[in-house]
Amino acid sequence: METGSPVDPGGAETAAVAPVWSGLPPGLLRMRRLLLVVWLGLAAVGAGLLPGLIAGPAWAAFALLPLTGVAWGWVLLGRNWRSWRYAERADDLLISRGVLWREETVVPYGRMQLVEVTSGPVERYFGLASVQLHTAAAATDATIPGLAPAEAERLRDRLTALGEARSAGL
Repeated sequence: METGSPVDPGGAETAAVAPVWSGLPPGLLRMRRLLLVVWLGLAAVGAGLLPGLIAGPAWAAFALLPLTGVAWGWVLLGRNWRSWRYAERADDLLISRGVLWREETVVPYGRMQLVEVTSGPVERYFGLASVQLHTAAAATDATIPGLAPAEAERLRDRLTALGEARSAGL
């Protein structure tokens, strides 16, 4: 036997299995970018129109501030969207997110109390839904945003079944 190999108590060697990560669908990024453009576009009109009418055309340059925010937010939303991922393992669900501060949440199936699928009006328009996991500890509640509704329902059903099976001994 090699040194450093993981061994289970029965003597058989076990290999560490890397999780299979799933990213979020591109529809979530499109929705967030559209909302960014709409809201900051309205802010640009307001920031340019009001000062332009009251103080003169030179003050209409204030409209460039929200437009700069659109360009900056466009890039940041892309980086944030790429940082989100989740993986289903044998005993738990992993959720990883964050660009500057990486956060990885591990939710054991046996500790889940409630799994719900939510979809607001804007999410429904874009064909998206979110899965929210509730556990006994409020700090481990987790959300996976922007999934296709069929994937969100599949994940909800799978997590609920695994949670019931794992918590049977508690």
